[in-house]
Amino acid sequence: MRAAARLLIVLALAVAPLSPAPAAVAAIGGPLVDQDFPDPDVVRVGDAWYAYATNEDEVNIQVARSTDLRTWEVLPVDALPDLGPWADPDWYFRPGDRGVWAPDVSVRDDGTLVLYYTAHNRDPQAQCIGVATSSSPTGPFTPVGAAPLVCPVADGGAIDPASYAEDGRRYLLWKNDGNCCGRDTWLHLQPTSADGLTLTGPATRLIRQDRAFEGALVEAPTLWRHDGRYVLFYSANSFADDRYLTSYATSASLTGPYDKAPNPLLTTATTDGSVRGPGGQDVVTGPDGRDRIFFHGWDPGYAYRGWHSAELGWADGLPVVRGSRVRYEAERGELTGLARTRGAPGASDGRVVGYIDDAGSSVTVRVFAARAGGHTLAVRFANGSGTGASHTLAVNGVGAGTVDYPDTGWDAWSEVRRGVTLAEGWNTLRFGKGAWWAELDAVDVS
Repeated sequence: MRAAARLLIVLALAVAPLSPAPAAVAAIGGPLVDQDFPDPDVVRVGDAWYAYATNEDEVNIQVARSTDLRTWEVLPVDALPDLGPWADPDWYFRPGDRGVWAPDVSVRDDGTLVLYYTAHNRDPQAQCIGVATSSSPTGPFTPVGAAPLVCPVADGGAIDPASYAEDGRRYLLWKNDGNCCGRDTWLHLQPTSADGLTLTGPATRLIRQDRAFEGALVEAPTLWRHDGRYVLFYSANSFADDRYLTSYATSASLTGPYDKAPNPLLTTATTDGSVRGPGGQDVVTGPDGRDRIFFHGWDPGYAYRGWHSAELGWADGLPVVRGSRVRYEAERGELTGLARTRGAPGASDGRVVGYIDDAGSSVTVRVFAARAGGHTLAVRFANGSGTGASHTLAVNGVGAGTVDYPDTGWDAWSEVRRGVTLAEGWNTLRFGKGAWWAELDAVDVS
């Protein structure tokens, strides 16, 4: 089995970083936009980047602008001041929220900008998707058509449009809003005309909610192609709290079948709580040619969803987000000397490595870094040999000090955290005999 296929996301345990080892690194910083700016969609127009977000305080579609993808200014405009004639002007999801959600903007070959948006249909009542166009990234966008573009009322309506194009063909991804009314939620792919204004064929169902971590829904599709593989990013679970998350599925074919990752890509826990409910994601390639993922997350008081970003790497074609924990099981590493695996109740995958008891004993684990630089290791261990136990650590063959363990007792699994400098891509971590004895369960990298 390839190493990338064995990546497991893990829940966090908070333990203070160790000294004098390098400090743990917070790779996902504070919000780019520290106000309500959920469901961000980012597009490049000329020398600038524009981001579009869900409605806020009677502004149907918010707009922000940046020249470097790092510093953003929220503009005093409403990109879509007027909704299509099919939208109910008197319907509100809650005060100030007219249900104009998760917009998507793309640029046609002729320079026209196409906006897909969600709004509430007059009759029959349901959330549906409309389309609008503009010659300017700040709008105003003009609605097209007397009826919504996508409105499967029997399936609960439609939300979360996302455009995709390849080989001169355009497509629209969307979610049927089944969780509104006790139905399944599916992410769909549907072909459109070259101008993006009409549908030209039936929708194909890609994935639905069928994992425990997804709760009652999947939504917010983003389709990305990397090295010939289709990667369908999506959000899942309740948007209202820490359960919201980002995951992905992959396929060799545009229309599937898509295979879901065994565990989410971004959660509140994998970011060590630095982002609460990370979702509503979008992926872009920056001016440096590197990929980034954008997503929203709740503020500490759960009053609004600010907007964050992180560096995105590809471990043998599978996405890895810098700052979101990925677990590597020690028992799947390369063992030398006396080191051997054993079954262990309470261990993350049911087995651990012990007997790292002499100078020739070690376990080497391959780990992936989305970018070169500082990263955080969270080493899961048990130590019943007393205080002062440690393992030596080498990174890519170079000594990096020790990992020191408090006394926990045997089979009492805990973790210690420390900073480490990694190269971009695959790295090796070698844990060898230090002081006394400890058993190694797994290593998380973020």
